[in-house]
Amino acid sequence: MFRLDNERYEDAWESEVLLDLVFGPGRTALSAYRLREGVAPVQGLSISARDEFNALSGVIRFWPVRVGDAAGLLLGPIAVHPTRQGEGLGSMLMRDGLRRARALEWPAVILVGDLDYYARFGFSRCSGLEFPPPTDPDRVLGLELARGAFSEFRGKVEKWRPRPE
Repeated sequence: MFRLDNERYEDAWESEVLLDLVFGPGRTALSAYRLREGVAPVQGLSISARDEFNALSGVIRFWPVRVGDAAGLLLGPIAVHPTRQGEGLGSMLMRDGLRRARALEWPAVILVGDLDYYARFGFSRCSGLEFPPPTDPDRVLGLELARGAFSEFRGKVEKWRPRPE
């Protein structure tokens, strides 16, 4: 049994430890991190999963990005503690994160990842997007949350700091 909550600011360090455990400390050298530097994850879309002992078992984060005049979300990282993998927690985090993104009326989600894993959530290859190098274009995936959102997604993917409402 897992409890999904918004990641709290004071818990972010614990998430970073989990991400280092799952991906290794060199993870921040990946190209997608250039789009996250100096930008806060989207409020309400950074989710932590805790088990019955309140131990952090998984995390997912979404970041605001721009592609031309269009706004969207960059998904990642998503991670599950090695001792909890295979229990469906990654799918639970993904489905809850996408449900929340739809509720907040974000038009689209993009990521860099394995199609074999993300296709079950509706992701497919995206063409016409320029990620910071080096990014394998075959690993650039997207999911429209609003019909026709990708018609506006062409060009360079850039970090974005939305203004507070």
